[in-house]
Amino acid sequence: MTTAADAALDQAAVAAVQRRTVRVLAAGQVLGGIAFGATVSLGALLAADLSGQDALSGLATASVTLGASLCAIPLARLAARRGRRVALTLGNLFALVGIAVVITAAALRLFPLLLLGVVLIGAGNAGNLQSRFAATDLADNARRGRDLGTVVWATTVGAVAGPLLLTPGEAVGAALGMPPLTGSYAFSIVAQAAAFALYVVALRPDPLLTAQRLARSGEARREHIVEVDRPVAARYAIFAVAGSHVVMASVMAMTPLHLSHLAPEHVTIVVGTTIALHVFGMYGLSPMFGLLADRAGRIATILVGQALLAASLVLAAISPDDQWAVLVALFLLGAGWSAATIAGAALLTESTLTAQRPRRQGVSDTIMTFSAAVGAVLAGLVLSWIGYGGLALVALVIVVTVTVLAPYARRG
Repeated sequence: MTTAADAALDQAAVAAVQRRTVRVLAAGQVLGGIAFGATVSLGALLAADLSGQDALSGLATASVTLGASLCAIPLARLAARRGRRVALTLGNLFALVGIAVVITAAALRLFPLLLLGVVLIGAGNAGNLQSRFAATDLADNARRGRDLGTVVWATTVGAVAGPLLLTPGEAVGAALGMPPLTGSYAFSIVAQAAAFALYVVALRPDPLLTAQRLARSGEARREHIVEVDRPVAARYAIFAVAGSHVVMASVMAMTPLHLSHLAPEHVTIVVGTTIALHVFGMYGLSPMFGLLADRAGRIATILVGQALLAASLVLAAISPDDQWAVLVALFLLGAGWSAATIAGAALLTESTLTAQRPRRQGVSDTIMTFSAAVGAVLAGLVLSWIGYGGLALVALVIVVTVTVLAPYARRG
């Protein structure tokens, strides 16, 4: 028989594991974000350069999201069987191989090989995406949003540094004999290797395996293992996250190319600064949105995200040729994505049985990334057809749809 003292001790031990897990995941996100930030900034430029066609530039973002889509469910299944640590380290290995392939493709000027490398980096990003769910495995309802927001916030350092490393990266790359536009990947290789080592050594005990053990045994029953399934709310969470991600990825993917036409003489500085601010919007405000999700509610925070996305798209549609307007629009785009993604992930987690969480989380990431891959491809065509402002208006339709369907989730 479990005494009150034993239960309190169990809860204290689980809370200690959760705090350690959040710290390790946050450090891993700092390192993993560097490669993601570099790929976001350089992918469209490398694709346009190697293919010789601006309309194909969206294939870079499509490839990174396709890689994440293809690996989201397999990595989730692997996590369910072997734990988060194994899944995250495998993701880091994918990213390391992908970076090497991208550099080789740029040296040989092989466009298909470039896309293969970006797909592998996307597979690694599937692991980064899984980190936010790993932060919720042992979190209780009162802190789930904040713990999730802390891990997402940690990506800020690496993801903002990635675009800002474009100019110094080119200098380092030239010194190392690397192909043009690939110098910052030298920093990415070091960061990914460090993240791999961190997860292998420090992510112990595994948070998902611990949560599964507690759910099976009935030990230390806390909010994070309460068996309540709300499939209607879970479906809305998946749709809201996917829709917000499609909007963000589609517009963001075309922004470097659009800015390269507005400021061809300062392309690396303008693109690097704009994408860095956009990535800061994605990750830098996440603790605030996590706190908002815990206090105001998950669906209310998702709607805050839709309002920010709408403001971004309207600004981009009104002033597509103003560099400063595009910069502000990209910041708002990132902030809207952050609010919707954090609240959506928290809603999905607490609307799903503990035993089913990895499967639904994998499905969510697959739908999110695959939809964004399709959106990035179509965004290139839309950009060449009706321009950057027109692309923003098309994306606004998705935002309206997510907003209109919010009552559906409340009924669930």
